[in-house]
Amino acid sequence: MITLYTWPTPNGKKISILLEELKLPYKAVPIDIGAGDQFAPDFLKISPNNKIPALFDSEGPDGKPISIFESGAIMIYLAGKTGRFLPKTDRERYDVLQWLMFQMGGLGPMLGQAHHFRLYAPESIQYAIDRYTKEAHRLYGVLDKALEKTGYLAAGQYTIADMACWPWVGSHNNHGVALDQYPNVLRWFNKIAERPAVKKGSALFADLRKPITDEKAKARLYGYSIPK
Repeated sequence: MITLYTWPTPNGKKISILLEELKLPYKAVPIDIGAGDQFAPDFLKISPNNKIPALFDSEGPDGKPISIFESGAIMIYLAGKTGRFLPKTDRERYDVLQWLMFQMGGLGPMLGQAHHFRLYAPESIQYAIDRYTKEAHRLYGVLDKALEKTGYLAAGQYTIADMACWPWVGSHNNHGVALDQYPNVLRWFNKIAERPAVKKGSALFADLRKPITDEKAKARLYGYSIPK
C-alpha cells in the first residue's frame, strides 16, 4: 500500500495528480504545514528536509518497503514502478527529465519566491518583489515557447513533466502573471485542467487548507522568528 503525506500546495498536488492518473490505490495523510506538522518526529523519519510531499510504499523495490521525499524523486519512482508517464526510449526519457528538473530547480523555487515576497513576507521589499516577478515572467515565457509547437512539454505526450509544472501555473495570479499574456501556456493549462484525475488530485485536502493569516503560522512556514 502507498501512503502519501501531503498538503494541497503545488508540490503536493503533483503527486496526488500522478497517483490519480495511475489509478494506484493509496492512503493520504494530511500534513498541515501551517500548523507545523512537517516538524513532527515521525514525519521527519521519512522526510528529513521537513517538506511535503513524502511517500511510503510498503511494496517497494524487491518487494521491500521504501520511503521517498522530494516530489521530483517521487514522480520518477512512481513512473518507474508503473512504466507510465515517463517514456522508455533514452531520447524521450531525457526530454521529460530535463523539464522535470526545470520545474524542480527553476519554476517551483522562483515562483515560490515571487509568491512569498508578493504576499507573505513580513515586510515589503520592492527589490525582491520586482526581481522575482520579473523572473516569473521569464519562466512563463520559457514554458510558452516550449508549448508553441506541441500540446505538451516533452516527448510529444502527456508526462510527469506536465504534471509537475501544471500546479505551479495554477497560482499564476500570486506570481503577478496573467495567463492571457502566454497563450500557449493558457491553452495547455486549460486542457490539462479538464482531465478527471487532475481535478480529483487537485481537490485532495483542499477543504482543509485555509488562508495563512496568522503570524505564528507564517513564521513556522517561512522560517523567521515567531512573534511572542
